[in-house]
Amino acid sequence: MYLNIDYNIIAIDLPSHNKSNTFPELSLDLYVDVLKKLIDFLKPEKLILGGHSLGGVVTQEYYFRYPNYVSALILCATGGRMRVKQDIFDSIKPNYQLFLNNLREGLFYRKTSKEIIENAILEASQIDPEVIYNDFKICDAFDTLDKTSSIEVPCLIICGKADIMTPIKYSQFFHNKIKKSELHLISKAGHAVMLEKPKQVNKAIVNFIKNYL
Repeated sequence: MYLNIDYNIIAIDLPSHNKSNTFPELSLDLYVDVLKKLIDFLKPEKLILGGHSLGGVVTQEYYFRYPNYVSALILCATGGRMRVKQDIFDSIKPNYQLFLNNLREGLFYRKTSKEIIENAILEASQIDPEVIYNDFKICDAFDTLDKTSSIEVPCLIICGKADIMTPIKYSQFFHNKIKKSELHLISKAGHAVMLEKPKQVNKAIVNFIKNYL
């Protein structure tokens, strides 16, 4: 399912993820700096930043540092504070396969197709456990709740109604604090809402861009 908008769409792999180069130390600062270098190189006329989960953390942090260069935000299954349960940290390094198996319940609505789930887990399995561990540490340390109301650009907020990792209350907080915001809660979807319900997610994005940009 393609996103039918009159914009150039770029999906990036963060450092040490998938096809990106490996970095010895990972941090939110690094992720934001890499994104900044890419944007400086591209020099877009309008910049719409979108991020899912950790990507939403990077997206928010970029905005707070460079608000004048962002036209709009899309925050998907993420939050202004992203505490992580200790049992997640405890499972990643000792038994990565067990952690991956637990993603079936953690990421997805209970009736999501097996094919979608298995493909997502296969992709996650190709990332080094140490990288995943560091990503969760970045999320756990993130807390910008006191800055949320300072977001002045239009913001699309998307969340699966069955999301147990970043529950609906996270997205509702965004919607309550961000003046120019639009909230979409999608039924029969969990944390991986963009994989589970791509048509609904893409429709929300298209309508958001038409209405605000």
